[in-house]
Amino acid sequence: MARLFGTDGVRGRANADLTPELAMAVAVAAARTLAESDRSHPPRAIVGRDPRASGEMLEAAVVAGLASAGANVVRVGVLPTPGVAYLVGEAKADLGVMLSASHNPMPDNGIKLFAAGGHKLPDEVEHKIEAAVAAGATWTRPTGSGIGRVHDLLDGAEHYVQHLVSTVPHRLDGLKVVVDCANGAASDVAPLAYAEAGAEVIAIHAEPDGLNINDGCGSTHLEPIKAAVLEHGAHLGIAHDGDADRCLAVTAGGAEVDGDEIMAILALAMRDSGALTADTLVATVMSNLGLRLAMSREGIRLVETKVGDRYVLEELRAAALALGGEQSGHIVMPAYATTGDGILTGLHLMSRMAATGRSLADLASAVTKLPQVLVNVPVGDRAAGASAAPVLAATAEAEAELGETGRVLLRPSGTEPLVRVMVEAATVETARSVAERIAARVREASPV
Repeated sequence: MARLFGTDGVRGRANADLTPELAMAVAVAAARTLAESDRSHPPRAIVGRDPRASGEMLEAAVVAGLASAGANVVRVGVLPTPGVAYLVGEAKADLGVMLSASHNPMPDNGIKLFAAGGHKLPDEVEHKIEAAVAAGATWTRPTGSGIGRVHDLLDGAEHYVQHLVSTVPHRLDGLKVVVDCANGAASDVAPLAYAEAGAEVIAIHAEPDGLNINDGCGSTHLEPIKAAVLEHGAHLGIAHDGDADRCLAVTAGGAEVDGDEIMAILALAMRDSGALTADTLVATVMSNLGLRLAMSREGIRLVETKVGDRYVLEELRAAALALGGEQSGHIVMPAYATTGDGILTGLHLMSRMAATGRSLADLASAVTKLPQVLVNVPVGDRAAGASAAPVLAATAEAEAELGETGRVLLRPSGTEPLVRVMVEAATVETARSVAERIAARVREASPV
């Protein structure tokens, strides 16, 4: 059976790939899987969504599926993904369901599931849910009092904002920030949280209509927030994606600050306060070599994982570490959140600015990023394209040539017929030359 779950839940075009029938089947399978593992009480589920129009339809299907399988459901409405995860833990629920396709365009939607405590589902539970969906509706439905009940939680956003603000080590008074809410789930709570923490807030793209989420705005389209920061003379800009689990930033001068630079700023802040467990930061192999060099200079160890925030989360939990993330802006602080939280990240980034009196540009200068070139090579066979002898030989030759001044990362895409060739070097010309040389060997090894 093909995998139903990707690295971040179930995702596809709403009402085409991701139908109400599939959403209901996943909800039923999740509730039944949880009921089988703990028969002491009916499962309790928290259900939230981003503002996509299709979320209304899918929410109805998920809620019906959960209740039909005997789960009691609490709807929290439009809320960021990390807000749903937080409420799962706070309410001691057995399951969380978030309907969102994150930074994807509006026609897409997705189903993200959280286990008790607000953590991502273990692989073995995902496999059981997939098997139950594949088996179809061969189960005995509860009737009468066995059917789940459905309630609405009207102040879930308020609880989440209070939690976020309570984590801030230094108030944000005196800072002016532009926040791009991507017309998504952050549209109400992000401006409120930043203002409650003391910042002067100018919100843009905070008027979701169900159709405009991520449309030319948010963390995947930074030009509007760059212009707004300059127009308003703000100290910085914060850009979220559709479900607000990521955060990118813009300096007062309009320069981009990515997840690597944000991680460095937070790592140094936490190191100075004694909160950076084992003086260790977790990042993926896609993080710029400049981050590793910067952390090494500061005496901070960098642990690398495979690409995907679930692998960062696994490492953080396994080693009980305090900070990790991705270049894309998924930053995880386990002391305060069980998943990437863009608003939490923005608060702590600004807190460091307020505490030190330093500009974002100055703080971000801790990392000198090496030029990075990424070539996506279409292939007939991903494994062959990435592991053929001529490809490996070309990669080894390039690594020897670059030495400590650069690196090569070669990996097959997990979702597309591509091999990704990423090269970092002292100059963009060198990086491009080396990347194209390896890419040519990949094309020869596995033509389309």
